Amino acid sequence: MFYLKQPKEIYKNSFAIIKHEADLSRFNEQEQEIAIRLIHSSGMVDIVDDLVFFGDAVARGREALNKNAPIICDVKMAAKGIIKRKFTTKNEILCALDNDGVNEFALENKITRSAAGIEMLKHRIDGAIIAIGNAPTSLFHLLELMKNDNIRPALILGFAVGFVGAVESKQALIEQNFGVPFITLKGRRGGSAFAAAAINALAFGLST
Repeated sequence: MFYLKQPKEIYKNSFAIIKHEADLSRFNEQEQEIAIRLIHSSGMVDIVDDLVFFGDAVARGREALNKNAPIICDVKMAAKGIIKRKFTTKNEILCALDNDGVNEFALENKITRSAAGIEMLKHRIDGAIIAIGNAPTSLFHLLELMKNDNIRPALILGFAVGFVGAVESKQALIEQNFGVPFITLKGRRGGSAFAAAAINALAFGLST
């Protein structure tokens, strides 16, 4: 069987197909890099219609990375998808989902473990990049912390997924009045692959 075997060629051809098929005209050059990576991670060209960038998000995210800001993920799948070996910076990748006390806190407060994990890391949120790749409750809880504790991350990547709360949590992010930059995908679609792809695009663009 004939098929492409070299990773660089696969990436090159994939990105070329995406640029041909997707209408990226409403995005600036930096935003296009993010959009292409997100499409590449999902195979869905039509997500460009639902992508929302706010507050010079790409520049602010890259600035935070260059300052070695931590990357806080709601789930381990998002954290595992980040290609850390290609980073030129020294950013901690944090996920508290399995930390001591998370289960107990979630049970006591009648919230999800993902939301509890965000709570456990709230002392690291100021100036951090927050990558939500699964649970709408973690995004909702982050927004609550921003309102109640005056916490301000550098950038929020809101890719909550599912049928309960995903649409609403991302709409709440869009409507937040804290001025925090974000990238999100409206609707039910999302997931860890999107969150990780967005981080990778911020860190090294379209380089392969």
